[in-house]
Amino acid sequence: MQADLLLAMALLWIASALLALLEWRGTLARAGIALGCLAGIASALAGFHAGSPSLPLGVHLSDAAVEFHLSTAALWLMFFGLVPVFLAVLLRNGAAVGWPTRRWLAGVALTLLGAVGVLGLQDAISFLIAWEVMSLGGAAMVLGEGVSERPGRPVLFMLSLLEVGVVAILLALLLIASRTGSCEFATFSLTHTVSTPGTLLFALLLLFGFGAKLGILPFYEWFPAAYGSGSGATGLVFSGIVLNAAFFALSRGILEWFPRTGFWAMSSAGVIVLVGVASAILAIFNAFQEEDWRRMLSLSSAENACVAVAVLGASWLFLACGLPEQAALAWVVCLLHLAAHSLAKGTLFLTADGVNSVTGSYTIRQTGLLRNNSAAFGIGALFAAMSLAALPPQAGFVSEWYIFQTLFHGMQVSVLAARLTVTIAAAGLALVAAVALATFAKLYGIGLLGDHHTHARHFSAARSTSIFLLGALVLALAVGMPWWMHALAAGSSAAFGVNATADMRSGWLLVPLSNTFAFISPTKMILASPVLALIPVGLFLLSRRSLRFRRVPVWSGGRQEDARRIATTSLAFSNALRTFYGFIYGPTHNLEREYDHGPYFVKRLIFNQEVAPIFGPGLFSPIARAVRKLAEAVSKLQSGYLNFYNALIGLLLVLILALALFYR
Repeated sequence: MQADLLLAMALLWIASALLALLEWRGTLARAGIALGCLAGIASALAGFHAGSPSLPLGVHLSDAAVEFHLSTAALWLMFFGLVPVFLAVLLRNGAAVGWPTRRWLAGVALTLLGAVGVLGLQDAISFLIAWEVMSLGGAAMVLGEGVSERPGRPVLFMLSLLEVGVVAILLALLLIASRTGSCEFATFSLTHTVSTPGTLLFALLLLFGFGAKLGILPFYEWFPAAYGSGSGATGLVFSGIVLNAAFFALSRGILEWFPRTGFWAMSSAGVIVLVGVASAILAIFNAFQEEDWRRMLSLSSAENACVAVAVLGASWLFLACGLPEQAALAWVVCLLHLAAHSLAKGTLFLTADGVNSVTGSYTIRQTGLLRNNSAAFGIGALFAAMSLAALPPQAGFVSEWYIFQTLFHGMQVSVLAARLTVTIAAAGLALVAAVALATFAKLYGIGLLGDHHTHARHFSAARSTSIFLLGALVLALAVGMPWWMHALAAGSSAAFGVNATADMRSGWLLVPLSNTFAFISPTKMILASPVLALIPVGLFLLSRRSLRFRRVPVWSGGRQEDARRIATTSLAFSNALRTFYGFIYGPTHNLEREYDHGPYFVKRLIFNQEVAPIFGPGLFSPIARAVRKLAEAVSKLQSGYLNFYNALIGLLLVLILALALFYR
């Protein structure tokens, strides 16, 4: 049954990609993609406890027979990645009806096919093909929907960095295949050997390669431009299934292929932890300064992915220190974190498209949308924002709590350098959590609140319902966490030899391996909250009898001001942090004045502020200039003179003869 569902999923997406190019309105393609998502969701639910069966595809690439198999971790990440995509495909995204919609749907189908291939293919060659298909589909989505007037440059920048990552992945796979003698992943396992300096090289290559999609520094700088050139639906696909697939590929390489003992394994794990933490800090700092829904959410996606990478490095570090229980705990926490992120980020990307449909812009500003739309939309968006801000009782709070409890277990490590690494990681992630809280307070408070707006349009009922359902799933993941973790039991036992999920819950309590260490219970919290809420509700009802409420304008120096005119802006909200961390942001301010009737009468003030990119001027721009100079030098070979070409051919013949005569 599960194999039939997986086959139906793939065939539906292939057919949808073709139909999107043939059918004018794209209705059949949209239905095919949605049905394929449902088939994938059903297959994941059916195989949570044991994974999918191995499916030989009847094709041989080099010496490897192409097989498809989804582990429990892959099914988990696929499930939580496909649920938001299903709802996004059913809704109309930012693309215009007709050819843009068809191109976008074709890109979605290709992206999903590539992502599922990355999750399930079991040899290096077919895996690389699926990885490239996933990248191609992402570029097709951004270019196809026509949301931005000039998406070419951001997409080219994205593809350039992704291809640099592909080169690193290809080199790593070739080196490992040459050592094991096969391209099949089953032979890549070196877990029972002692680490060597080559282990650090392989780990850095995989971190560099897969990190291009996960937002590891310096790659996170393509995120805001590419996401900002597409709709929220495109960002939802990028931040959900694509990000999950990239993380799974990295985790499989680190935990299944590399040695688990020795100095170099421990050193490699420490490097991954520190790089992940540093990347998360830079990504969330930049996210806080953004004034566009899509750009802010994109950098938040990079931050969450980097947090997961840091915890993955901690898992490898625990293994190298002989602590398999703590290693399994860290690995399960990574999957819980990405599941919560996929649902919450999908909710807010759908909200971003709704904001654009009403206001005509993705700019974060006070619009009063919350008070002028249904309560269902507000509740769903609130749950998602709370989760990404790690506020209880949402799923993001649970995963963040588990992350810190996991790092606190690092005090059990006997090696001083490893303990210091975990301590630095905990301090860095605490800073990340604090800035993330401010980021989503800004997004929700400024982006959805306010006095009122003058637009007559409102969110559609379908969009409001979708946002509410995804937001409710975020809460359901947190409340049902003691039961959700059953789905990861088999994967934990197979990878680490211990069932960490059994020690991560005690009845309705969530515990980090021991209920004497710490505990929380979102399940009990959500049951007790209505009872506790009776106290403030009762006080409010009693106060209404004795106190009269008055609505007065906001105090503004004793003057009567329009509330909308003096409303807090996105720039003002983030200015304090931008000033305090100026050494990171490198902010620039430009103020121009236009005068009327002399220098004393200001007609208009023009203010512009920017945050300087860190890696753009110092890394990417010099490389681009070097490539241009090299291209100019090589272009001289295209002189058009026949004698010059004959001379080159003659020189090549001389070199060939010299090699034949003197090389032995």
